[in-house]
Amino acid sequence: MLWVKAFHIVFIASWFAGLFYLPRIFVNLAMVPVGSDAERARLLLMARKLLRFTTMLAVPAVALGLWLWLGYGVGRGAGWMHAKLGIVLLIIGYHHACAVLLRKLAAGESRRSHAWFRWFNELPVLFLVAAVILVVVKPF
Repeated sequence: MLWVKAFHIVFIASWFAGLFYLPRIFVNLAMVPVGSDAERARLLLMARKLLRFTTMLAVPAVALGLWLWLGYGVGRGAGWMHAKLGIVLLIIGYHHACAVLLRKLAAGESRRSHAWFRWFNELPVLFLVAAVILVVVKPF
């Protein structure tokens, strides 16, 4: 079980690294001046590659977490685990929202400001703090 837990933590940390940085690219995309096509294309390429890589990290992170929960019974029936699973669903939703936002940015359909993306970028920090507190402190 410790090997599964160790790799789960590695993949979670890696997944979050992508979720922390991808919206920063969105901030930069929202600030690209009109007519800076090369800069916009470069940022879109970076965002697409990061989203793909981050998605590849999310899959084993979730799979290993399910293995710990269903296979080893970690947190089964505990209130903190139910709350953590809710946070995980929010994180998956955030990841999906990043993909939707990237499609809109690429199509030129996003009307969001760089300030909005800066605030959007703070959400995964809150999710991570909440999940870590639930797993380590087990408040209920």
